[in-house]
Amino acid sequence: MEYTTQMDAARKGIITPLMERVAQKENVDTEKLRGLLAEGKVVICANKNHRCLDPEGVGSMLRTKINVNLGVSRDCKDYDIEMQKVMSAVDMGAEAIMDLSSHGDTQPFRQKLVRECPVMIGTVPVYDSVIHYQRDLSTLTAKDFIDVVRLHAEDGVDFVTLHCGITRKTIEQIRKHKREMNIVSRGGSLVFAWMSMTGEENPFYEYYDEILDICEQYDVTISLGDACRPGCLADATDVCQIEELVRLGELTKRAWEHNVQVMVEGPGHMPMNQIAANMEIQKTICMGAPFYVLGPLVTDIAPGYDHITAAIGGAIAAANGAAFLCYVTPAEHLALPNVEDVKQGIIASKIAAHAADIAKGIPGARDIDDKMAKARRNLDWDAQFACSIDAKTAKSIRDSRSPEDDHSDTCSMCGKFCAVRSMNKALAGEYIDIL
Repeated sequence: MEYTTQMDAARKGIITPLMERVAQKENVDTEKLRGLLAEGKVVICANKNHRCLDPEGVGSMLRTKINVNLGVSRDCKDYDIEMQKVMSAVDMGAEAIMDLSSHGDTQPFRQKLVRECPVMIGTVPVYDSVIHYQRDLSTLTAKDFIDVVRLHAEDGVDFVTLHCGITRKTIEQIRKHKREMNIVSRGGSLVFAWMSMTGEENPFYEYYDEILDICEQYDVTISLGDACRPGCLADATDVCQIEELVRLGELTKRAWEHNVQVMVEGPGHMPMNQIAANMEIQKTICMGAPFYVLGPLVTDIAPGYDHITAAIGGAIAAANGAAFLCYVTPAEHLALPNVEDVKQGIIASKIAAHAADIAKGIPGARDIDDKMAKARRNLDWDAQFACSIDAKTAKSIRDSRSPEDDHSDTCSMCGKFCAVRSMNKALAGEYIDIL
């Protein structure tokens, strides 16, 4: 039996090789996974042209996945460095790469990613529109924007962020409600600017059915972008954000009618006490479609440390139903991240995702923590490093501040005062020497 997308196959009762691989990786029943795909509660972002992909499932009942944003800008335009970041991110366990390049000849880099990168590849076609045509924003037509979506699909991109939920009504809302940060979504601001200058409706909304035809043909997952995501705590859960979310729920249903897979993007900055409620609202309005969140960042005052503010919010969000975390680096709000920033952002996001998986009760999620506990009880340092999320850093810290030889089984913090050492000796009936 033929099928067009993974959702179409699932609805026809077909178990695809991609489903089998994801079920194996997640240790879940294949038939259960197929049912979740058919309902739209899980997506497998897998363009038919991305042939080196090792697929992942995205859904709140699976392991929380993380995305890494990369790409060149006018001020930082070395594609070789970006490729270093890509391979580093893949080695560190990122499940997705988003190419957000806003300068230069973007297509060769995008095609290289699809040829060589085994994880999901995402893009934001509206960024690429101005670059692709080398024309000012106001001169582009609706057809120009749609053609770039088609180009990205042909190139093998697995998911595209499209800001379909912002409409001409949003222009009046932004002016009326006077948000502190207006629109902080780069793609959302471009669509808003284009509508303001041309007087026309959002092409990604007006020609949504044509976009769905493209996505169905190549099995591209639509990530419904949140143009009105809050860019500061003051704008969290306001009228603009919620009204757009309602529209994204409608667009999710329309996509499913075309067997097109959907993720829904969620808030950026948000107080901790609002995160769980936002996850519940999204699950209700968007009928359980996987939720993809940026952070959320739980405070506005930590430039240089926003990987931490995002990890706090991301852990809360994922524990309450978010399926996909977009990493945030220490360079957020400040600069294009370098290789070290990327590493710090990934580590923070992986910690958040893992903590959430434990809280959600994902089968096997806590196994590595239990192994770490045994290694610490046994003062087995090599085993501890093997369990570490960043073994190299853990080992380098210990090696740089190693203890004296006569208590090398402990660390330089406690030495012979080590509680674990003392308890092991006491329970074994051994003499406990301290001095």
